[in-house]
Amino acid sequence: MMLNLLDQIGDWNPQLLREIKGRLKTRNVLTTAAASLVGQLLILLYFYTQLPFEDTYSKHYDQIYNRYCTGPHNYSQPSCLKDALGDFIINWQLWWQDLFMALCWISIFSLLILGTFLLMSDLSTEERRGTLNFIRLSPQSEVNILSGKLLGVPILLYFVVILAVPLHLWAGFSAEIPLLGILLFYLVIAASCIFFYSGALLCGAITSRYSGFLPWLGGGVVFAFLMLTTGMTHGYQSLDNPLAWLRLLSPIDSMLYLFSSSYGSIEDWFDWQWYYLPVGASTLGFVGFVILNYGLWTYWIWQGLQRCFRNPNTTILSKRQSYLLIACFEGVILGCALQEEISYSSHWAFEHLFYLTAFSTILIFGLIATLSPSRQTLLDWARFRRERVSNPQGFRKSTMVPDLIWGEKSPAVVAMAINIVIVAIPLVTWSLFGPFDSDEKTQMLFCVAFFVSLMMIYATITQIMLMMRTSKRSVWATGTIVAAVLLPPTILGVLGIDPYHNTIPWLFSTFPWAAIESAAINTMFMALLAQLSVLTLLNLQLRRQLRIAGESASKALLEGRRSLPTG
Repeated sequence: MMLNLLDQIGDWNPQLLREIKGRLKTRNVLTTAAASLVGQLLILLYFYTQLPFEDTYSKHYDQIYNRYCTGPHNYSQPSCLKDALGDFIINWQLWWQDLFMALCWISIFSLLILGTFLLMSDLSTEERRGTLNFIRLSPQSEVNILSGKLLGVPILLYFVVILAVPLHLWAGFSAEIPLLGILLFYLVIAASCIFFYSGALLCGAITSRYSGFLPWLGGGVVFAFLMLTTGMTHGYQSLDNPLAWLRLLSPIDSMLYLFSSSYGSIEDWFDWQWYYLPVGASTLGFVGFVILNYGLWTYWIWQGLQRCFRNPNTTILSKRQSYLLIACFEGVILGCALQEEISYSSHWAFEHLFYLTAFSTILIFGLIATLSPSRQTLLDWARFRRERVSNPQGFRKSTMVPDLIWGEKSPAVVAMAINIVIVAIPLVTWSLFGPFDSDEKTQMLFCVAFFVSLMMIYATITQIMLMMRTSKRSVWATGTIVAAVLLPPTILGVLGIDPYHNTIPWLFSTFPWAAIESAAINTMFMALLAQLSVLTLLNLQLRRQLRIAGESASKALLEGRRSLPTG
């Protein structure tokens, strides 16, 4: 029967069968089962030690206080009462609830962190052994191969968690937690695992050559993200801004929404809205929105996986996909900002504009790295364009503008301009129709204008750096952008130049927003004009490099053809 099951798995997904055979060895299964059961036993013993005992708990005025007692509260904990037999009366429902929540926390951190590490480590190992290219040449589809990885690589981790499900259900039922809530939690966990694991596969597929450090970095990033969102629940972070979208990507808020409504700022989720729709008012509505959010971004990750798995040198997304992605992101994030507020103050609106800009900036930098083609791709495109120019009939059939907007191999500057304009539309709308006075609206519009020009400058610099002959083009491009973003404001800060009293140095730096509140309109306009001049010069330099590259490539190709034997 087992062989028949394996045969069926092999027919459905050969990659999954390969992963199962490599990991489900008898020794591995027994070790994993023992670790899971021992871990559950240790958790039970720990919670057992938290119960009140006469000899182990300190007394205050001959009274014992413990979290699980049922008497009057004092010193932040209830006092302990005894029954007729002299035994402590225990609040077993609370005890089981704490055990249930502990298992929830452990499962979230274990599945997401360890699963991410295992998947990225597996791809790095495959690359190091040379088997990853063999897998890429497989006739199976990308979805089939990568889903086999996603299901098979962490299979022992799944086994550990599955063995803990009976104890988890028992604790939940003993704590009188509804079965529907537990099942919804499992659904959220599954969706979050698919999302994070898909991201791990994407990162591993495009950076598998950096084998040693990458898995630890991936696991560390997931751990930092979970700790960040956990801190937000402790810090009573407001949910009436786009930052709520970030918390929706963490299963921690969903867990606390389902099982611990009095925890931190979780109560705010019950009033949370998206485009004024009361999503948080219904448990099914909230969980459904979380699942859809995971599904949406998982879909985009898999779009990138299908493009770059077999060819890691291609861009993760096409230009057409980037326009849809940025529009989709802006639509989702803007919905998180539109809440029914009691009062719309300029401070509230500025805070929302700040979060919108911050998230958009991160996405724009990601798209710069995603859409910028490699040097060889640009050389091929430049040669192709030169040949089309020399052939007017063919050139009329394929104009430059559509190629720059939609072409796979053309420079990404025009595509980035379109993406930045898509980002700027909601920012401009927010600035114009927000609760700002005329001076504040002018300042907000200048903020958006500086944002657009600087993002275009960074995109152009990246494309120019990727034209370098060195093999470390990506490192040079990344270092240049980081230096351009961080060095000017850092130097000004170290020199003690105050943006409120010395606005000109800040306006002409890469962080002009610090001085906008105190700067004159004429000064801001001159600074913006200077940025546009820099952008124009950079694009002229890029155009010159592409023209020279096209001429050189065409000349080399022509000389190669002439050197071919004719006989």
